[in-house]
Amino acid sequence: MLAAWAFGALQPGDERTVRPHLAECAGCAAVAARLRETVRLLDGPSSGVQPEGVPSEDSAVSLNGSAPARLPEAGGVLALAFRSRRPASASTPGIAPHAAPYAAAVSALQALLRELDGDDRHSAWGTPVVHDWDVHDTVAHLLAADEPLALRLGLDPRVPGTASPTGEDAGWADAWAVRTAEVIAHERRREARETVAAWAAQAAALLATPEARDPELASIATTLMGARLPVADHFTVRAFEVWIHTDDIGRALGLAVPPPPEPHLWRLVHLAVRILGTALGPDAPPVLFAVTGGAEEWVLGSEDEPVQAELVLDPVDFCLLVGGRYAPDEVPRGEAGDREAARNVLERAASLAWL
Repeated sequence: MLAAWAFGALQPGDERTVRPHLAECAGCAAVAARLRETVRLLDGPSSGVQPEGVPSEDSAVSLNGSAPARLPEAGGVLALAFRSRRPASASTPGIAPHAAPYAAAVSALQALLRELDGDDRHSAWGTPVVHDWDVHDTVAHLLAADEPLALRLGLDPRVPGTASPTGEDAGWADAWAVRTAEVIAHERRREARETVAAWAAQAAALLATPEARDPELASIATTLMGARLPVADHFTVRAFEVWIHTDDIGRALGLAVPPPPEPHLWRLVHLAVRILGTALGPDAPPVLFAVTGGAEEWVLGSEDEPVQAELVLDPVDFCLLVGGRYAPDEVPRGEAGDREAARNVLERAASLAWL
């Protein structure tokens, strides 16, 4: 556990064990301090040497033979810490499986943000990340993005001002844009660590709700941000967005952020496929769609016509496409058949992003 603590990769249950122990045990506290300093010294620019048994990000080849446009090579120790962390799951006290991906995504972002705690990294909070946001703004955005679900589950807003849109009316997107800007403007007047604390506290409160712990309660459908889904799926949406923005921040800082643990990644994939199928509707040219590493295939579009094309994507690439981080023409893929039918699926997938 001390090694995980040094990497910033402890799960919430382990945090409650390790931190009180470090306060009482001088021996473990000394070991933990040495480990943490070692991590900071080692987690610098990559030497280009890949640790044995860890596949290189550059070694992955897509089905069409091109290398996926993934993460820059950097931060090997931090990457190993993310890869080796134990995923939050039903074994995490009280957390139901549908909320486990969100719990793990929150834990992963917290681990990444701890790398910015030192005074020497103060300027890193101003690193441009995505849209016109820096690292600080991106965390503030997540504070706003989690708010609609938090309010729906009975929690109070963390930032004063206009209430977040629930998605019940057609104007939710405009209202959401206003609220996002309002929260970011508010948080820019505070220290980055205060914004992180507010976001983490709201995430912890969400994970403490009955709906995060009871699958039956989470099966009730509700409309948020224009999508009517079971509450369980809204937790998956939150996991999706936290992971996407963790990846955004990692790219901006040159720190390699691996994908979610495999069981969680597949929850993201399955939800994205369902939403994509609904968005395409029953009249779209039918395309046989598959994701590498899985045993399932889906016919997206019309069920009354012969399949016109086939598409195969890597699960991470598919999620990045749906998250708006790939252009339809740029995503690595295996493709056969009618190119227009395949392109229709790719363009519709990319259009789903509101991150």
